[in-house]
Amino acid sequence: MKNMNQLMKQAKKLQEDMTRAQEELGTMLVTGSAGGGAVQIEMNGHRKVQRVKISPDAVDGEDVEMLEDLLLTALRDAESKAEALTETHLSKYTKGLNLPGMF
Repeated sequence: MKNMNQLMKQAKKLQEDMTRAQEELGTMLVTGSAGGGAVQIEMNGHRKVQRVKISPDAVDGEDVEMLEDLLLTALRDAESKAEALTETHLSKYTKGLNLPGMF
């Protein structure tokens, strides 16, 4: 029974650590960019867009498709970085655990 109590304490601590880590991810930011920085998208660790910045040089009324492509590329870059941030940040707490579906 002592081992079960110890296991329950460890599980509770892991749950608390994961909750704290998830909260921290909400404050961590990554920036995806395209066109040499002409379009930048800032996203938090929960993959929520926080800011979009577009250089005036990227805006061409005659070529809206280029701007759309730049925005999509920057968004995908930000999402990729946010995913990597999440995996890195949460792996501190799940190291050595085999938790299917966590990432």
